[in-house]
Amino acid sequence: MITQSEPLKVKDLKSDVKPIWCPGCGDFGVLNAMLKALTDLKLDPAYVAIASGIGCSGRFPAFVNAYGFHGVHGRVLPLATGIKVANPELTVFAVGGDGDAFSIGAGHLPHAARRNVDITYIVMDNEIYGLTKGQPSPTSPVGMEKKASPYGTYDIPLNPTAMVLSYGATFVARGFSSQPRELTELIKRGVQHPGFAFLQVISPCVTFYDTYARFKDIAAPIPEDHDSSDRAAAIKLAMTTDVQYLGVFYQEEQMSHHARVDQVRDKAGSDFSLEDLLKRFVR
Repeated sequence: MITQSEPLKVKDLKSDVKPIWCPGCGDFGVLNAMLKALTDLKLDPAYVAIASGIGCSGRFPAFVNAYGFHGVHGRVLPLATGIKVANPELTVFAVGGDGDAFSIGAGHLPHAARRNVDITYIVMDNEIYGLTKGQPSPTSPVGMEKKASPYGTYDIPLNPTAMVLSYGATFVARGFSSQPRELTELIKRGVQHPGFAFLQVISPCVTFYDTYARFKDIAAPIPEDHDSSDRAAAIKLAMTTDVQYLGVFYQEEQMSHHARVDQVRDKAGSDFSLEDLLKRFVR
């Protein structure tokens, strides 16, 4: 992470583009928590990059006064990986929704996790496709009745936290958009983690599937005696669906992707210089 001696204020990190999410959308809480995390960590926005896919969350980079890339549907992790590989000095965020992350983009998730790419992946899970007006998503519960599923959904929902734990991710957490202080701390811990940090954030869609009341009833902090270095214990907590535990499920120190790449470069002993290559094309 590249920091600055004098941190910016949250207002300084807000771009001139105003969010156009529906009033009450959980994504506002996620955005504010990220901005607060950036200021608390004194990150230099010139060295922050935010990649996104498609969906309501896809607009996220435009609202932050840092570098951003609005990519295509389901490809945020390859995009964020490429950014980090090209410039390891950057603090890289990937942001997406449950459709972008666990449907068309699901095939990229295990590989980003196993590679331990040093990025922070924030998934805003509202259990529905909000931008396309309310179709069932990979995390929609069985029986959800909406215009696109008038007789109720019949597919079993995915369990994102359990999935990512099984993929070997080195940092896995879950937050709630209506708990901004706790969410800010989770984002900070994800950024400080030297590897792939996955945060599932419950972020209700007030327009098409308002789940605030339900999650406030079943959300609870991870028990204080939980050992976050025990992956099996973390998976057991994640498989508990009648309670939605919030906090850090698992964390371990492991060599990051770009550190392994550097080892291979050193072993190969290449004297390749990008600057020398570019000079060949200067007239």
